[in-house]
Amino acid sequence: MDPTVTTSTAPSSAYSDAPAASAGVKRAPHKSDAGKFIGRRKVKPKLLAVITDACTGCSGSPVCQLYCPVDDCMLLIPAADGPPIASVWVDPLKCVGCKKCVARGPQDILLEGCPWNAIDMVPTSEWEAQYGPLPY
Repeated sequence: MDPTVTTSTAPSSAYSDAPAASAGVKRAPHKSDAGKFIGRRKVKPKLLAVITDACTGCSGSPVCQLYCPVDDCMLLIPAADGPPIASVWVDPLKCVGCKKCVARGPQDILLEGCPWNAIDMVPTSEWEAQYGPLPY
């Protein structure tokens, strides 16, 4: 996948194992050894995480990746200018809208998640109006 493309295009096999998909069997989400969810989500989320231009990639160790409960949902894309600048790309087909990447406490105090406030939670319908419907 071209990291410069910010649309929802993803490989058709992004969520399923080829043999199971071809047999018409849906794989339920399960957890990896690291405790992150793998597999197709069951329902379309109400919100999707969208990375803004303020993302710096946290110098190669994005905090949002640590808090995201879904395996390979947030991917670090190196900048063309070179390290340590990079940015994170969110796979809209894997994002579950949990807000763990932007978790804020009372009075909008940052507790965990993005230290640069570079992630917006956008309604899925608004995201689809801009980029097209997500395949399910």
